[in-house]
Amino acid sequence: MPAIRQEDLIQSIADALQFISIYHPLDFVQAVKAAYDREESPAAKGALAQILINSRLCAEGRRPICQDTGMVVAFLKVGMGVRWEGNMSLADMVNEGVRRAYMNPDNPLRASVLADPAGARKNTKDNTPAVIHTELVPGDTLEITVAAKGGGSENKAHFTVLNPSDSIVDWVLETLPTMGAGWCPPGILGIGIGGTPEKALLLAKESLMAPIDIQELRARGPRNRIEELRLELMDKVNALGIGAQGLGGLTTVLDVKILDYPTHAASLPVGLIPNCAATRHIHFTLDGSGPVSFTPPPLSEWPAVAWDGPASARRVNLDTLSKADTATWKAGEQLLLSGRLLTGRDAAHKKLAELVKAGQPLPVDFNNRFIYYVGPVDAVRDEVVGPAGPTTATRMDKFTDLMLGEQVGLIGMVGKSERGPEAIASIKAHGGVYCIAVGGAAYLVSKAIKSARVLAFPELGMEAVYEFIVEDMPVTVAVDSRGESVHESGPREWRMKIGKIPLAGH
Repeated sequence: MPAIRQEDLIQSIADALQFISIYHPLDFVQAVKAAYDREESPAAKGALAQILINSRLCAEGRRPICQDTGMVVAFLKVGMGVRWEGNMSLADMVNEGVRRAYMNPDNPLRASVLADPAGARKNTKDNTPAVIHTELVPGDTLEITVAAKGGGSENKAHFTVLNPSDSIVDWVLETLPTMGAGWCPPGILGIGIGGTPEKALLLAKESLMAPIDIQELRARGPRNRIEELRLELMDKVNALGIGAQGLGGLTTVLDVKILDYPTHAASLPVGLIPNCAATRHIHFTLDGSGPVSFTPPPLSEWPAVAWDGPASARRVNLDTLSKADTATWKAGEQLLLSGRLLTGRDAAHKKLAELVKAGQPLPVDFNNRFIYYVGPVDAVRDEVVGPAGPTTATRMDKFTDLMLGEQVGLIGMVGKSERGPEAIASIKAHGGVYCIAVGGAAYLVSKAIKSARVLAFPELGMEAVYEFIVEDMPVTVAVDSRGESVHESGPREWRMKIGKIPLAGH
């Protein structure tokens, strides 16, 4: 067999990561469309429509599905007969491929990886290093699976060691509602059972690399206990009524994947990791014949869907908005925002809090303004900004009272997922409001941004404070000024309804 050239591996990794940043796996697109067709919750159906429209726009424009272009995870199965041509280590080759992919000037991908995680948390600027899992296997080829996992879904990973007599199903059903919507459902649940603690989590991650096939499994019937668990969890998780983006609805998960491994007689380790609405992974093989070529699917593979959200939404001028206006909004109401919208997320909020504590002036006037929790992708060509979907709002909960108080003066926030009890109490106390944009629709959201400029903290890169001028940016009121939360009322309503609605396949 010919040797695998160093350059072929590097370029194949780079091309694969560019490919998955742009194109959803078609099995995912088809599963979301099936969920859209059967969805009966208007809010969830609208979210699913935006995810599908965004997916097609990204395929057409060759731009990232989500602004969080992920941290790279690579699974390598190296044939013991493989010969190499080159002088770099295997890890260095993979990381050079990551570097090329994320710094590609035609489609730059957001660099989110920080070194010194417990200290300075300094951005590595090129999204390296990847997390690499290597296995030596018989043969003379190199099998590679790469994934780009966003922080919102990775942050919702859970692990436990159950007693051998405990119910895995019960633990999953108790855990899912605590995960909120920050993992951007609908997605896929990866579950690892057995081995040791680290093995269970690795199995959960690896299970997410498989194609969506739950409906095929349902049609033929389970052949073992793992397949029985998949079907049982699929039905019972969806019966929780969490729904797309946590708004309440029929579909929370599109598939449940499980891998297991023998374990100690005294142990039952279980890991759970979700995949979000920006599911990104691909499998390929190098055999020494050259780099791998990735062929884009035809645009005809993307379904046409109707989204009538803007037609019924309330139009809002952010430049003249007051608390008297926002007091009339109700949780679940759809809005179209136009005007000046500030941005800021974790690092910016921390700097603002430090300035207030030190009695220093703020670099931006936040009074009577809205802030959008976002870290956009860099713009290319004639873009104002790259894909700019929302980040998980709960990470900013501890800053909410400060930001809505007199010292800063915000009146509203836009992000994704639910807010915690303390943040909701603060929103109610200050008469503020919190809205959500659809996670997984980053390119679609960016189309509403007509200009963008950095106002403060440019050294933070994508976490700097920007001012966007937006036109008809679609959002949903998630927490109104009375403290009513759609993330509480929506799933509660649909959990009751689902008992009277047959789930898929029943």
